[in-house]
Amino acid sequence: MPRVDLPRRTVLTVQEVSHYLRVHPSTIYRMLKKHQLPAFRVGNDWRFTLEAFDKWLSKAESGFLAERTRSSRAHASARFLQPAAK
Repeated sequence: MPRVDLPRRTVLTVQEVSHYLRVHPSTIYRMLKKHQLPAFRVGNDWRFTLEAFDKWLSKAESGFLAERTRSSRAHASARFLQPAAK
């Protein structure tokens, strides 16, 4: 039977992702439960392709900065619109 060469993809474990993001593995599991990370299951274990994880990280970084800026502006506006305390 001829050997089929498949493209090599780097697959990460929960431990590797938690180490890379510098968070506890339980944080990764919590994010997986909320469908916040691109992952797939192999039996009972979660796996992440490096390509999908990198895309998610890029979106998360840009979205985080945009959301943080939007949140800061909204918070600042809300402070100025509140009536003065007596």
